Amino acid sequence: MFGISDYGAFVAAVIVFLLIPGPGNLALISSTGKGGIKGGLAATLGLIAGDQVLMWTAVAGVAALLAAYPTAFAAVQWLGAGYLAWLGLRMLFAKPGDAPVLVIKPRHYFKQALVITLLNPKAIVFYMAFFPLFVDPARHPGLSTFAAMAATIAALTFAYGLIVTLLTHRLAERLKQNPRITRVLEKIAGTMLIGFGLKLALSR
Repeated sequence: MFGISDYGAFVAAVIVFLLIPGPGNLALISSTGKGGIKGGLAATLGLIAGDQVLMWTAVAGVAALLAAYPTAFAAVQWLGAGYLAWLGLRMLFAKPGDAPVLVIKPRHYFKQALVITLLNPKAIVFYMAFFPLFVDPARHPGLSTFAAMAATIAALTFAYGLIVTLLTHRLAERLKQNPRITRVLEKIAGTMLIGFGLKLALSR
């Protein structure tokens, strides 16, 4: 289908990757907890937009450029790590009554999820290595194959984001009745963000 050697396996692989905990999932959950369904959906669209940029950047061969210039790769890597750590520290040291780290406006959730996605340069290399696994050289019609892959990933990400948003929103409504639990979860989320930042910075 569309020059994809095993479309079913491709879909299954994308779903598995979506389920892996990471900054994107954390941004989605945090956005829903702070901004409700609108915040979660805005973050989902931000993740999709960021993924599309990274996917087409990978297709364009920027992964090879980053591999050829390790300094540029490292610079973007450290920038992404610093941004995640900064968000995490803000959440970790937030006090009751402080302005929320994630402002309750959908456009901010979109931007935050987009930035978190774009500041992970390893995703470009991942897509560059992932796509060829499912491309059938004998039936590969050109860019339309990558377009089909990109569209599939976008559709699956939206479906996944919608499910996570609805489930998180339902839980968040209950948690709002207990501010203490909410603060504890925010500290945990902040610690996780710092951890993601350190992992991004230290993994080579």
